[in-house]
Amino acid sequence: MNARALAAPLAVVAAAAGGCAAIWLADPTVPGGILPVCPTKALLGIACPGCGSLRMIYSLLHLDVVAAVRFNALGVVALLLLLWAYGAWVYGRLAGRRVLSWQHLRWSAPVALTLVVVWFVVRNLNFGPFVALHV
Repeated sequence: MNARALAAPLAVVAAAAGGCAAIWLADPTVPGGILPVCPTKALLGIACPGCGSLRMIYSLLHLDVVAAVRFNALGVVALLLLLWAYGAWVYGRLAGRRVLSWQHLRWSAPVALTLVVVWFVVRNLNFGPFVALHV
């Protein structure tokens, strides 16, 4: 195994672990904490597609999947897809060749963009079951 091939994936893991440690210690579920408020929510009063992501990660770190989905369901799906892509990247580095994953497919970018736009609109609707998506 070539240690040099794993340098970049290990750097990504270190950065992610540092971010997760900061989120764990700062506890974004407590109002008025040290973590920043979403600028879109603060300035415009609407939830952006990423709103609730820090609380989602905090919940996942505490193994509370239900709360994580409540804070940002699309973020949970995106995190799973990122883990899949990361695994394919690491495997490709170990195998010494490029391994294609979901993000290399022709339809992945338009589908991802469509999901983000729909999520942005749906979570800001003020009626019906959509109010439950407000964070």
